[in-house]
Amino acid sequence: VNGLQARTFGVWTLLSSVIRCLCAIDIRNRTLYYITLFTFFLALVHFLSEVFIYHTAALTIGVMAPLMVASFSILGMLIGLQYLEVEALSQKKK
Repeated sequence: VNGLQARTFGVWTLLSSVIRCLCAIDIRNRTLYYITLFTFFLALVHFLSEVFIYHTAALTIGVMAPLMVASFSILGMLIGLQYLEVEALSQKKK
């Protein structure tokens, strides 16, 4: 890894964090919710590809931790999405 790659990954991590914090502040914003969900999918695909396609990372705790965070976050957000849909429908009825 060179300095450019490290800084690019750092900026990506910072951008993802900002998006996720904004979603936490305004959880009912559907567009922001989908963008946040997409960031977790990207993280999951990135780490899985590094382990299983490019073989540049081993399944150590340092790689498994982001995989678990991304997986559980995707699962939680998909469950939360159902409640977001129900809430939107109930507001339309009013």
